[in-house]
Order: sequence, then C-alpha cells, then structure tokens
Amino acid sequence: MEKTKFVHNHKFLLIFAVAIVTAIASEVKVIPYEGAPFRFGLGTIMFLLGILIRPLPLIYTGLITGIIVVLFRTMLDWLFFESAFSYSFFSHFPAGLFYILFAIGLRIINTEKYKSKPLLLASFIMMIEFVSNYIEQFVTSVYITNISVTIKDIGLLLLVAFIRSFFVIGIYSSITVEEQKKQMQQLLNFISTLYVEALYLKKSMNEIEQITASSYGLYEQLKNIDPAISLKALSIAQEIHEVKKDEQRIYAGLSKILNIKLLDAYFISDLLQYVKETNEKYSEMLNKKIDITVSCNQDFRTNEHIPLLALMNNLVTNAVEAIEKEGTIHIAVHVSKSFATITVEDTGAGIPKNLIPIIFDPGFTTKFNGEGVPSTGIGLSHVQAIVEKFNGTIHVESDEKTIFSIKIPIQYLVKGDIA
Repeated sequence: MEKTKFVHNHKFLLIFAVAIVTAIASEVKVIPYEGAPFRFGLGTIMFLLGILIRPLPLIYTGLITGIIVVLFRTMLDWLFFESAFSYSFFSHFPAGLFYILFAIGLRIINTEKYKSKPLLLASFIMMIEFVSNYIEQFVTSVYITNISVTIKDIGLLLLVAFIRSFFVIGIYSSITVEEQKKQMQQLLNFISTLYVEALYLKKSMNEIEQITASSYGLYEQLKNIDPAISLKALSIAQEIHEVKKDEQRIYAGLSKILNIKLLDAYFISDLLQYVKETNEKYSEMLNKKIDITVSCNQDFRTNEHIPLLALMNNLVTNAVEAIEKEGTIHIAVHVSKSFATITVEDTGAGIPKNLIPIIFDPGFTTKFNGEGVPSTGIGLSHVQAIVEKFNGTIHVESDEKTIFSIKIPIQYLVKGDIA
C-alpha cells in the first residue's frame, strides 16, 4: 500500500515538473513575422522530450500542463502588464487547449510502440502537433483575435511542426542510443566474465573425469587384494562423479547464457573502446591516474567478441593493478595477412624475469588483499586457455615496460572482409 502511494506521488511530481518546465520554456518564443497571430516557443519541445524520456499518463500530463501554462501566462500578464485576470486567462486558454489535444493525439498513436522506429514516430508527432496547433490558432482567431488563419500560416505551422518533431526525436534517439550502448557494454563485460569462468569450469570437468577414471582404476586393482579398501576407492570415485554431474549442470546453464546472440558480430575497434572505457572507470575507482590509449591498423568484424573481451579485459585489468599511482596503458591490434596481433603494454611495476615462465600457471599470483589473502591466480591461465583455443601464441617481456603480445591466426577471428 505504502509503495503504491509512493509511486503515485512520484508520478504526480514528475507530471508537475514537466508542466512547470514546459510553461517556463514556452516563454522563450519566436514570433515568425510582424503581426503574426501566433508564436512558437520551446514549450512543445520540452513537453515532448519529458514524456518520451519518462513515460507518464499522457492525458493527465497534457491536462495539468495545459492548466499550468495558462495560469503561468495569466500571472505574468497580471504582474507585469496589469492585465485583467479574466481577460488574460481567456486569451491564453487556446494554448492550454493545444497541450491537451497534443497529449490526446500522442495517447492515440501510443508513442511507446514506435520508439524503435524514430522516423515513423517523428512523422506521427509532426501531424499531431500540426493538427493541435491548427485547432489552437482556429480557436484563437474565432474567439479572440478575429484574424483568420491564412494558407501562409498553415504552411508555417506545418514547417514548424516538421522541424520541432524531427529535432526532438533526433535528440531523444541520441540519448537512448548512448544509453543502449552503455547497457550493451555492461552486458558484454558481464558475459565475458562468465565466459572465462565457463572455460575454467570445463577444464575442471576434464580433470574430474580423469580423477574419476583413476579412482575407479584403483578400485579395480584393489578389489582382489583388499576388498575393504577397494570399496573406499569406489566410494571416492562415486562422490567425484556426483561433483562432476553438478558441474555439468552449472556448465549447461552458463552455456545457454553464452550462446545468446547479442549481435552477429562486433567491430574490433568497438571492443577496444569498451575495454578502454571499462578500465578507465576501474582505475578511477582505485584513485589512479592512468592514460589508456588504443590503436588498430585495420578494423574488422568478429563474432568472437566474448572471448576477445575476456582476454583483453584480463590483461588490461592486471595492467591497471600493476600501476601504483600514475602510468600509461596502450592496447593495440595489428592485422596482417595471416595473423591478428593483440598487444597490451603498461608502465607498471613489471614482472621479474625469473617469474615470467610460471605466471600462466593456475594459482600463481603476486596479489594480496589488505589481510594478506592471495587472489585466485587464475586470470592469466584463463588468458592462456583462450589463446590456445584459437591456436595462438602469447609472449611476455618486462623491462621498462611490460608487454603482453598475443598472435592469433586471422581466420579464427574475422567475419566477412577486413575494412
């Protein structure tokens, strides 16, 4: 009950906010020519943007906005021009009628249904605005000004409706596209994390299979020597088999998620930008000043975006953590006829030469939290597993800079032609 009341109050406040902003913006106006019977303000633009960005009950929003606009203009006339309240209210009534009619029109077409079709939505809104504006001007000419609406005026109303509608839909589309891009980036990063976990889980399942086989082999060897001990070996084999079945169920669930096709393919330049933006935010969270740059000599589309994101994010995140306070990271993709070479170069603390041969071993780590607990040490082993999946190679060197260089046969990555 309390939650429902809060939602209703919140909606009312939003409607009221849209109405107030629209009323104020409508006073920023243009009179198209001297003696014109109408004016064009920013009110319609703000009203339309408001209800597109935050969907609200259209009829109520239009009604309240119309009332607020009329009252606002009437109060301005009364305060600054000492106009009679009743006369001023009556003269501004058609403006309120416009917002009511405009909202009714938007409700009829159901704007939510056409948000994915911006050109069609803009066309519908243009016609609704034109009709609402024409009725407003007709009422004004008949009951207030006695100045008839000419063909020239109708043409101007149609032109302004076209400009305002397509302008607002253009702004709205740019806002939603940017928001969708952020959501897609977050989803891709999440799925890439799941991907490496699934890869590790699959490797673990293979190892469990080998352990199960070894335990059962031990049982076979012992059953004629010491039946009691052989039964313990069999029990261990059965328990391990149950663990394997649990992991298989988890892996099946992860596989369903990873098989979702977000898009057929992504450009490698977009993936580089995702990795850059994600790790810039991560470095800011760690209070580090890190300049992350990317480069790509040839762009191409790939449907292996999830493993590539997982690979690059692991390496770049390690680079961010290796830099103490300030530094640089450069991520590059160089495409040749046969290979794609991915390099991640950083100015961090570096890796001792004697440790380079073992950094890809599962469990190896040099990272400890504040309580001295080590990290899992599986990030670089994941990277190596992904590289091996594509029959690639990985090379590491660390001197003044640490450079991870990964070379993958191009046929495993490219979908279609290279740009």
